[in-house]
Amino acid sequence: MNTSLSEQRIQNNRIRRRRELKRRRRAGALILLMTALFLSTFFSLRIRAQGNENKALSKYYTSIQVQTGDTLWSYACQYGDRRYYESNGEYIEEVMEINSLRDENIAAGQYLILPYYRPLSAAGNVAVSPVSPGAGQL
Repeated sequence: MNTSLSEQRIQNNRIRRRRELKRRRRAGALILLMTALFLSTFFSLRIRAQGNENKALSKYYTSIQVQTGDTLWSYACQYGDRRYYESNGEYIEEVMEINSLRDENIAAGQYLILPYYRPLSAAGNVAVSPVSPGAGQL
């Protein structure tokens, strides 16, 4: 009778150890899966954040001399950024306000201040490239 009882205890202990081993394996797999999920989320957000900083634009102003045939519309097409202005008309309104113009008529030889947007450099405070080679910035 003792051997039967001993064998039953041994059998029960084996079953208990197998169950405990299965629980530990499941817990380990769950921890590993959650760690992988956390790391992949962390690094994907970090990559997106790095990609967005290259697209950061800053507003600048340039002074130009109006040439024969130039119009506010042509400047809106050249300098107006669709991410910041819904239309060329909105850009023209801002230019008129900055330059205290009463209407859209401009004359050759006149100087205008025009706003424009450009990416920031690595330093964060200088435009990557000028708008045009001859345009002096204020």
